[in-house]
Amino acid sequence: MKTRLLIGGTLACFGLASGCATNPVTGKKEVILVSEDQEVAMGAQSDPAVTAQFGLYPDQKIQKFIDEKGQKMAAISHRSNLKYQFRVVDSPVINAFAVPGGYVYFTRGIMAHFNNEAQFAGVLGHEIGHVTARHSARQQTKALLGQVGLMGAMIASPRVAEFGEQAMQGMQLLFLKFGRDDERQSDELGVQYSSKIGYDASQMADFFQTLAREQQKSTAEAIPDFLSTHPNPEDRYNTVHQLADQWKQANGNPTLAVNRDQYLRLIDGLVYGEDPKQGFVENGMFYHPDLKFQLPVPAGWKHQNTPQQFQMADPGGKGLLILMTAPGASLDEAAQAITKQLSLQPTESRRTTINGFPAIAFVADQVQQDQQTGQQVAGVRVLGHVIEDGKTLYVLLGVAAPADFPTYAPQFTSVAEAFQRLTDRDKLTRQPERIRVKKLTLRSNLAQALTANGVPAKRHEEMAILNGMQLNEQVNAGSLIKVVGK
Repeated sequence: MKTRLLIGGTLACFGLASGCATNPVTGKKEVILVSEDQEVAMGAQSDPAVTAQFGLYPDQKIQKFIDEKGQKMAAISHRSNLKYQFRVVDSPVINAFAVPGGYVYFTRGIMAHFNNEAQFAGVLGHEIGHVTARHSARQQTKALLGQVGLMGAMIASPRVAEFGEQAMQGMQLLFLKFGRDDERQSDELGVQYSSKIGYDASQMADFFQTLAREQQKSTAEAIPDFLSTHPNPEDRYNTVHQLADQWKQANGNPTLAVNRDQYLRLIDGLVYGEDPKQGFVENGMFYHPDLKFQLPVPAGWKHQNTPQQFQMADPGGKGLLILMTAPGASLDEAAQAITKQLSLQPTESRRTTINGFPAIAFVADQVQQDQQTGQQVAGVRVLGHVIEDGKTLYVLLGVAAPADFPTYAPQFTSVAEAFQRLTDRDKLTRQPERIRVKKLTLRSNLAQALTANGVPAKRHEEMAILNGMQLNEQVNAGSLIKVVGK
């Protein structure tokens, strides 16, 4: 199979000159149907969707830090001609990603888990490597050649998730999955690029230990996105250490920076975990302090929250609820815009009132073509509620396959009819946890240092992972550690 693919690619290079390009990193010819101009255009088009989906983290010193380091690294990369953009987005998920054209994003979640500038620089080089080696362009080419739709990472079943993906409006580009060979190549480039600008790349290997521990921490939690398509963290640890040592030996064993204290001071005060003002779930209820509403989460259902929408899915993946703000200036305009945007065909609609709020309830089908018969069939059925709370329009979409819809419709209705104004002051004023950097006054082990700084024992392992240390590890007087607090 590999030989056939290789021959096919070679023939395509001879027959389609416009589809061939030299990889900037390897210098080899490869079939690329996406030009550099198209890459740049895709990145520019995706960037507003990324910032709308996650929001930018509102800290100018951190945004300045990633941009300065990123621009310095981009200048020595294999594609220094691109106009790179570097941003920290407001998400607690441990993730870093790049889209074509030089757009690189780090979450505040991954920034919280770095313990020095060298770890940050290694991952930054890895993500720039995806851009310089044109990994996204190759994935786009594979999708075009195979006529494969780009699938988002949804929490419901694939069939129902296709609907939720449409509701995410253009985020598909973010979910391109790189192969492990691409990830290994980006690790190599991460070592090369971070070393070239003066950082000790072996620290990136140590960060993979943090990722591995995070992955193992709880089977109840989702695997951090940064791990989902990457090689095994333990393998990467050994490989990156070897690559870093080889680079040092080949370049005269220079003194390379780690900069632990400088980095920890930079992130002192960084929001850690979920930010309550963006919405949070507690005791089976979703609260949104900024927008001042609440609604229930069905018992046992999974949920995920972003600045753009809140999703809930039953454990079997057959039912999906999506809450988001709706376009338009009135209930009618919003309902029409949603049905048009998602290619829905309404079958019934009625006006109603939900806890004093004017609303429209409608049932609609999203029609798809049956690949076997060629006939138009209902791919999914939707129970939608558009709600006006006085200044904001919301739409709550309950989605299921037509056969499952009768089972889920009562639950969709129950959730919608429980939408109400949030008035609980405790919920409205809930503050996020933040990284707090502490200077130790005594030599001790990490567990003792955490206890001395008010960290309860049940959170010791979490804080050990956050610090990239073991609980029995010795910490000296005068050294800095991270804890979390209000």
